[in-house]
Amino acid sequence: MNIFKIPVLTNSKIAENTFLMKCHSPELAADMKPGQFCNIKVSESDYPLLRRPFSICDAEGNNIYFMFDVHGEGTRLLSRKKQGDLIDLIAPLGNGFGIDDDYDTAVLIAGGIGAAPFPYLTRILKGSKKIVTYIGGRSSELVLKYGLENFSTATDDGSEGFQGNVVQLFESKFEMLKSSDIKVFACGPNPMLRAVKNFCSERGINCEVSVECAMACGFGICQGCPIEKSEVDGSYLLVCKDGPVFNINDIVI
Repeated sequence: MNIFKIPVLTNSKIAENTFLMKCHSPELAADMKPGQFCNIKVSESDYPLLRRPFSICDAEGNNIYFMFDVHGEGTRLLSRKKQGDLIDLIAPLGNGFGIDDDYDTAVLIAGGIGAAPFPYLTRILKGSKKIVTYIGGRSSELVLKYGLENFSTATDDGSEGFQGNVVQLFESKFEMLKSSDIKVFACGPNPMLRAVKNFCSERGINCEVSVECAMACGFGICQGCPIEKSEVDGSYLLVCKDGPVFNINDIVI
């Protein structure tokens, strides 16, 4: 974990409220693992005070990418970054996806901006595993497809693909996956992750989820991002330090 200042190369709007920022950092491009994140200082001043956590979206050559929705002052400021601006960040943080388990098909389930960590995971797994991807959004404008492959889509309003949520889409396709040795990777809002956990737990499916959570320090000092352990002992894990990727058997969502 170190503090870096890296230059912005491009910062493009790719959906209704979503940006993709490309930065130059050979060291981070070589060191970051899918599912890990960076804690970014979004302005040069002390406002907003706290850094914002962003998963590594992709890494290619000497460059890394971040995908984010604009939903507050911090992300609004980040969306205004332009070529040549320096991004102050702490990285690499957290634990990434366990990609070396014994399985032959990776099933990626993304809800909304939960698609953010999957382009890099797709890049790393491609060639060694079969990849099946399910992407969901409230409408077609909010389905984020950047960097994803072999995908099916779901929209709440039926404007694209399956009408319903992405977990319902996954459930509707499950019979076609049963003959494969699968591992599920999921990222999205907690209600979505809870539904994925319930479905996979009932069937004994290997599954990891990347949990979204507000963080202050990003490395375990502030104790501000607890998540309940599945063991009934009253103790908690920290999303930033022990996650953000967890096996579904280890946490209560």
